[in-house]
Amino acid sequence: MSKRPRVVVRKSGRDLTMQLVQHGAAGDTTLAAARAVDLRKLGYKGGTGNTAAAYLTGFLFANRALTAGYSNGVLDMGLNANSRGSRLYAAVLGALEAGFDIPFDRKPLPAPERARGAHIAAFADTNPARFSKYAIDPKELPDHVDSMKREILVGAQRKGETAQTAGKHHG
Repeated sequence: MSKRPRVVVRKSGRDLTMQLVQHGAAGDTTLAAARAVDLRKLGYKGGTGNTAAAYLTGFLFANRALTAGYSNGVLDMGLNANSRGSRLYAAVLGALEAGFDIPFDRKPLPAPERARGAHIAAFADTNPARFSKYAIDPKELPDHVDSMKREILVGAQRKGETAQTAGKHHG
């Protein structure tokens, strides 16, 4: 078992969770965490089960971890398929861009424009009904992702945010 904490990334159809977890004799301790649904509280208007939300979740996770004094971890994707450009790797890309160190092969990371949701914006023209629940025009998603990154940084500075789950034990 590594002495470094694990960066645990898990997904469901409409959410993605990223946690920094330290193994201990009494059980695992979550040091920092973020979920895609947390983005709603910050003003995110897109779907929470897409690549752009995963990217922002990684960015938010890293911001919380760095604020709590943690700067690195070992990637733990569990039994998820290792698919190039997936939501899991979009979350990792977000964490890396926020300054969190995760050593691994960079080949499976999505292209930056995909992480920002450009593929969703392009697809919206052919299938507008699919995006009817978005509180934003999908064509505006890449710009919205950029503004959300700024909001995550400014919001954390303004609130003096620390990791929301620091000290919680999972045995």
